[in-house]
Amino acid sequence: MDHRPTLDAIQRAPKVLLHDHLDGGLRPETIVDLARDEGYTGLPTTDPDNLRVWFEEASNSGSLERYLETFTHTVGVMQSAEALTRVAYECAEDLAADGVVYAEVRYAPEQHTRSGLTLPQVVEAVLEGFKAGERDHGIRIGTLVTAMRHQARSMEIAELAVRYRDDGVVGFDIAGAEAGYPPTRHLDAFEYLQRENAHFTIHAGEAFGLPSIWQAIQWCGADRLGHGVRIIDDIDATDEDAPVLGRLAAYVRDKRIPLEMCPTSNIQTGAAKSIAEHPIGLLRRLHFRVTVNTDNRLMSGTSLSRELHKLVEAFDYGWDDLQWFTVNAMKSAFIGFGERLELINGVIKPGFAQLKWRGARPLA
Repeated sequence: MDHRPTLDAIQRAPKVLLHDHLDGGLRPETIVDLARDEGYTGLPTTDPDNLRVWFEEASNSGSLERYLETFTHTVGVMQSAEALTRVAYECAEDLAADGVVYAEVRYAPEQHTRSGLTLPQVVEAVLEGFKAGERDHGIRIGTLVTAMRHQARSMEIAELAVRYRDDGVVGFDIAGAEAGYPPTRHLDAFEYLQRENAHFTIHAGEAFGLPSIWQAIQWCGADRLGHGVRIIDDIDATDEDAPVLGRLAAYVRDKRIPLEMCPTSNIQTGAAKSIAEHPIGLLRRLHFRVTVNTDNRLMSGTSLSRELHKLVEAFDYGWDDLQWFTVNAMKSAFIGFGERLELINGVIKPGFAQLKWRGARPLA
């Protein structure tokens, strides 16, 4: 009898999500509705089922640049306050339905101003949707405001993070194509955030290698690494029983710098070959601060429960492993220590204990 956690059981587990893009998780039905309401005519199809398939197929090219193209359509229909509030509310509803108890959802305010919204109006519309979703569905959500690394608005976005830090914005991020756009281009924003005692994560070590990770940590001072999958390049695993860590990998592990890993997405963008070959297996074995995330639920056709279940199948993980990933994520969240502790001891550990008990072998 197989006693590994099933997908159904994992969906009931209290989970924590740190790396999820608001514009990467829309319901296809909502995209069609909003396109009609907002006069967006660029969709490849207006049939929701066919649209879902299109997003998943377009995202399976193995290229980060091609993967990012799919966002033209989701961002295209998120240009009004009403649309942003609806998408945020549905995001909270969908995550809660998957058993997520705490999530940090990120988006780039600068991408939602084409129809005249100001940056503060964008942030307030998203916060309104999430607050309603929290109230109705019993989930806690913090937002991360993201600056696009190929643009020059990072200081404005960083200032938004500080301005709305007491209203639900828990941190800052930069995202977009890594190659040619190093995080050091935005050093003034990161230095400002550090002076303001604000939290930030940086997309690094996904499409680009170790220099991206090194800059994010040592130049910019990132609290967490978005993806960070290429840290594997600084680990010599020739001897499986005694892997040798380079200085950067050792620093990341020793400092407990959280890695926001997104297995399915990493395969789609070519950062990993398969789930079974994903560096997460070795990094978990070496006790890096690994967390499991969805990245873009629509594009990857995934949920946090599905991501965890894929790891169960690939690495034979049990409940203790899934709880370890979950507690790692909660420890690494950008909310206060007391609130993190309350969720770990009051929600996550009791929830996993109940599932482990249910899944235990009956006494003879």
